[in-house]
Amino acid sequence: MAYIQGVGRKQGTLFPVTLEELIPANHVCRVIDAFVGRLDMERLGFARAEAAETGRPGYDPRDLLRLYLYGYLHQIRSSRRLEGECQRNIEVMWLLGRLAPDHKSIAEFRRLHGAAVTDAGAELIRFARSVGLVRGEWVAIDGSKFRAVSSSQSVHERRALERYLEGMEQADAEEEVEIDSAAVAAALEKLKQHPEPEARFMRTPAGKVPAYNVQTAVDAEHALIVAQQVSTEATDNRSLEPMAEAAQAAVSEPGQKLNVVADAGYSNGEQAERCESKGIVPHVPANRGVNNRGDGTLFQRSQFLYEEASDTFLCPAGQRLNRRQRKDRYMVYAAPPEVCGACPLKSRCTVGKRRLLKKHQQDGALERMQQRATAKAMRLRRSIAEHPFAALKYQIFGHPRFLLRGTRGAQTEISLGVMAYNLKRMINILGGSLLAAKFALA
Repeated sequence: MAYIQGVGRKQGTLFPVTLEELIPANHVCRVIDAFVGRLDMERLGFARAEAAETGRPGYDPRDLLRLYLYGYLHQIRSSRRLEGECQRNIEVMWLLGRLAPDHKSIAEFRRLHGAAVTDAGAELIRFARSVGLVRGEWVAIDGSKFRAVSSSQSVHERRALERYLEGMEQADAEEEVEIDSAAVAAALEKLKQHPEPEARFMRTPAGKVPAYNVQTAVDAEHALIVAQQVSTEATDNRSLEPMAEAAQAAVSEPGQKLNVVADAGYSNGEQAERCESKGIVPHVPANRGVNNRGDGTLFQRSQFLYEEASDTFLCPAGQRLNRRQRKDRYMVYAAPPEVCGACPLKSRCTVGKRRLLKKHQQDGALERMQQRATAKAMRLRRSIAEHPFAALKYQIFGHPRFLLRGTRGAQTEISLGVMAYNLKRMINILGGSLLAAKFALA
């Protein structure tokens, strides 16, 4: 039996006369083109948004933004690979009108327009709100680690230089040793030239590597990412307020209440209290310490009843613990040593002379936050916060690693990736043809 035969290479063919006939009406390229076409590039801060009257003509930033959005939607982030797509990919030829910018021009656009790209992503969320794809009632906040460009060795080297300079500064302040000015100047110069100044060692599935902590806020209606931020903090406990405020600015009308859900890593009494004062309602499990002394069977703090009127705690034996001292963020409560010493439940309470309890200054905010963090709220968090990161890492980025250096470069990449993710979600919800039509009419 013969194989299926192809067409001879010298056989004449009748391709469509125009590129327009090759791109279906619901194609993602038409959505990208319609979205970028409605942007006010000059107001967003893109350079050369209006062509100059003199000098050598440059590329329209709209074309380069279209190219990057197409690239991130197809896991093509390298400027050299995008240059190749301009010369071989019919879809990119249609999108850019057969322009073929070199990789240096492509890379320069991304390097210069980090803030403008972020603002363009915010414009997409405003559009999503206007067509009912974002409700702004419930938002889930989550964080995930993305590897930085730099190697572990280069980050170790920078840390060593920083420790050296800190030591010299302290020695100079204490006048302990004579400072070698030339050595310090050389260390400063080397520090300035370091390729990845902000990356920190963070725990990832690949181990402890140089990385950034990417924070996202996801609207519950259709899992659109409404705010994102690249952080150098290895933990999430200082990200509740800034991410909640960014989400509120993106999706809420003045005076509208915003419910924010997050896991226990975001537990922060001070930030929770400030969020409440701004109309943001956090639903976060309070990250309380446990009594791990003794054999693990000692009374936990939850078994002591706080009485606000007397500002005392009532222990399981019926004795009162009075406030003894005040620290920066908490108060310490204790009963007299002789009372604890004579208590029949002492062996189940403490291994010391007396039991000490700590009460956080924002204990009320932590307690309210804990009560709101119901099983239903936590299920909602898991259902909307975790899928976008999986899509970003493995469908948009291809693998969770940045190509650009520094926090600014990482933020630019995340802004492009999130914009591509949101466009993809909106196409899945509305369909390419309808979404492109809505962009054209907006």
